Parts: sequence; structure tokens; C-alpha cells
Amino acid sequence: MQRRRRRTALLLTAAFAAPLLTACGTEAHPGAAAVVGGERITQAQVEERVREVRDAQRAVVPDDEQYRQVVAQSGSLARFTVQSMVVDRVLHHAAEEAGVTVTPKEVQDLRTNLERQLGGEKGLRNTWLQQYGVAPARLEENLRLQVAAGELAQRLGTETDSPAFTKALADASKDLGVELNPRYGTWDADKSARVDLKTPWVRDVEA
Repeated sequence: MQRRRRRTALLLTAAFAAPLLTACGTEAHPGAAAVVGGERITQAQVEERVREVRDAQRAVVPDDEQYRQVVAQSGSLARFTVQSMVVDRVLHHAAEEAGVTVTPKEVQDLRTNLERQLGGEKGLRNTWLQQYGVAPARLEENLRLQVAAGELAQRLGTETDSPAFTKALADASKDLGVELNPRYGTWDADKSARVDLKTPWVRDVEA
């Protein structure tokens, strides 16, 4: 029986517009951008991911003025990056709990399909970079994430945009326990998403 067509880029978003807030690190986890399942995502790891994206954007857009516009349009890449790194771990946990495994062939099949749709390897790299903030060096692991999400949805007998799928991620978020450094907001476990803190006295440094 032919498998249901997977939805791609389901855990990605082009919304980079939220400002980066300055705040102190958490006392319990100094140097952490987030803590997921007791393991830290460090500020250094987030900064490295951001640097990868900015370097890739710069390579695609060598003109200084155009590059400044790209940076302005992508808003707070750091906060988006933290969300993506947390969701990666939440999804991995949910898929693992459901017994989902991902094979290299499944990842390659998805890559081939996307390259066919987007004008080859370069088109795929540029689309994932420009629309979703995924650097070329992280493309393979992101495609693996997309496959895992599709497999998890199939195990649940649903789609990746359904309430049942959202609940599976919410359960994984609650099981792991997610804490964010206040500069990145707070974590809404029910939505498996980052939420801005309403702290008007905190200064915007990346608007």
C-alpha cells in the first residue's frame, strides 16, 4: 500500500520577526539558552547556529546593502533558533517513545523529492535557508526531522497539522520538561512553542 504523502517543513516557520530581549541567564543553569530533559542547550550552541545561518546568507547575498536587508527581514534569528533546537529534541523524544525509526533511504527519498520540486540541490538549500533559517550544514538533520515527524503522524493515524499530532508533541514537552532562558521567553508545553515574555521594561536589542 502506498504511504500517505508526508508534509514537509512542518516544524519550520518563516516568522523571524520577534525582537531579541536582553535578560540575565537563569541562576540554576548558567550559560544555558534552554534546558530540555535535564540537558542544556548552551548559549554557545545557539550562537554557533546563528553564525552558520548568517555566514550562509552572506555567501548567497554578497552585496552589503542587500545583506543588511536580509538580516533585518529575518529579525530575531536567535530566538527562532532556540525554538527550533527545542522542538528538535521534543520531536525526537515523541518519535522515540512511539518506536519511530528513520532510515537513510527515507531521508534521501525526501531530499530527492524536494530537489525535484525546488530546482535541484541549490534550490533546496536556498529555500531552506531563506524561508526557514536552516543553514546548508544542518539540512540533512532537518530533513531527518521532517521524516521522523511524518512517520510519527502515521503511527498516530493522523496528519502533522492535526490536534492528535500536537498533543503528542505536548506530551513529549511535558515529559521532558522545558525551561527557557528568560531572554528567549517561556515555553508553552501545550503548543510546543516559545512564547514571548510580556516584560516592557526589557530592552529590545535586535528589532
